[in-house]
Amino acid sequence: MTSFRGEHIGTVVFDLDGTLVDSVPDLAGSLDGLMREMGLEAIGVSATRKLIGHGIPNLVRGALDLRAVEWQDEQGKRAIKRFTELYSGRLSQETRPYPDVEQTLAVLADDGWRLAVCTNKIELYAKAILRDLGLAHFFPVIAGPDTFGVGKPDPRHLLETAREAGGGDPVIFVGDSEVDVATAKAAGVPVIAVSYGYAKSPLANLLPDALIDRFADIPQVVSGLAKAGAS
Repeated sequence: MTSFRGEHIGTVVFDLDGTLVDSVPDLAGSLDGLMREMGLEAIGVSATRKLIGHGIPNLVRGALDLRAVEWQDEQGKRAIKRFTELYSGRLSQETRPYPDVEQTLAVLADDGWRLAVCTNKIELYAKAILRDLGLAHFFPVIAGPDTFGVGKPDPRHLLETAREAGGGDPVIFVGDSEVDVATAKAAGVPVIAVSYGYAKSPLANLLPDALIDRFADIPQVVSGLAKAGAS
């Protein structure tokens, strides 16, 4: 854990999947296991990547839609439950942090930023993944859609996460998808978009406050956004 002892200079909130970690292999493996059990063709990594961002129920529903399975509530609930069981057994089997994540989080914490995670993955799973990957100690708050009863793109998810982290203003959000940019804009919070994640369309078209290719660039960018906001 960082040895920072001064006053926090603000809060940086991160999305999880596609921003801090590449979780597609484990999500795809779990979806493909579900498809096999249902007698359906596997979804695969590429198609799974395009379904991520709105939580497990929408992930499963999207996969079934790809296989032309008409959604029926009871069948859908069973499929979601079974996917959850499969995924809980392999949360971090192949999931890995993106390059420079751990080192960059340490720099941010040492600089005085309070860090938090705001994800549409349920809190229990998000915490388990970050713990397994040795990153949980950076985040006093790891909030899923079940933490406050709302999920992205509802701005309350982001705002409550930042408030609970207790790092004060400014608040800056870092994410990889259309959902993340929309959440930040709705919350009135500057957003840094990373180009390597799971976006379904060019993020530049969504006009984030910054668009970066490398996680290691975040300390410099958040410093610049904080100064711009204070001027």
